[in-house]
Amino acid sequence: MGEFFPKIDLKSAIDEIVDFIRGRVEESGASGVVLGLSGGIDSSLTAALCVRALGRDRVLGLIMPTNFTPKEDLEDAISLARELGIRTELINIDGICDAFVKALRIDQNDPAYRMPLANLRARIRMAILYFYANLHNYLVVGTSDRSEYLIGYFTKYGDGAADIFPIRHLLKTQVREMAAYLGLPERIVRKPSSPQLYPGHKLADEVPADYSIIDPILIGLFDEKLPAEEVSRRLNVSIDIVNDILKRYMRTEHKRRSPPVVKQKIR
Repeated sequence: MGEFFPKIDLKSAIDEIVDFIRGRVEESGASGVVLGLSGGIDSSLTAALCVRALGRDRVLGLIMPTNFTPKEDLEDAISLARELGIRTELINIDGICDAFVKALRIDQNDPAYRMPLANLRARIRMAILYFYANLHNYLVVGTSDRSEYLIGYFTKYGDGAADIFPIRHLLKTQVREMAAYLGLPERIVRKPSSPQLYPGHKLADEVPADYSIIDPILIGLFDEKLPAEEVSRRLNVSIDIVNDILKRYMRTEHKRRSPPVVKQKIR
């Protein structure tokens, strides 16, 4: 699949991201940045880049687990923050989610509420991030990558909401490559993607292939602009998987667009 994977100059790419973060913070008049730390690869790399851009004293990491967050993810988030030397706040969001459930009189055991509650957790985290951003005059830094963005694997107005997205132009495999280059812990670099928005939540439950397969498909479809059949043939990947990725992109287009407004002007 190498034909669809142009080699990136990691040093130049890192310098560009660092300049982007620093420039956006300076032009906004913000005092620093705040971001969520999950213990995963995207937030870990983003935190490291923010420290490079601004220094550790201007970066705040929020660790916002639930009672079903894997212990190793929580430990990795805390350990990474310690290695980077940044300030953190640890906030378990279960109580906030439970307050919503009680107010809305929801039966959490009803399968119909699983995804609405999963997205609610992402939006609760977003609200907490903006609370601290307002408190400290910080920008909220989003941590999603291009792979997730293109297949719509994020929550609208949840982790899809931020002031800047420093790594949204990088595919997941490029994120891992950059994280390894910067010397992030190997256990984080190699950790499988797992959103953990509900108990037992795994990427494999929702997406038809690993990112090592998805990313070349995305390049073929959206950078090379090849038809699905040609992408399937050149990558030797099932046409069903390629079509699934394309359908996900089309089905989630609303997530990547600003809300539509009436164009007619009223005089």
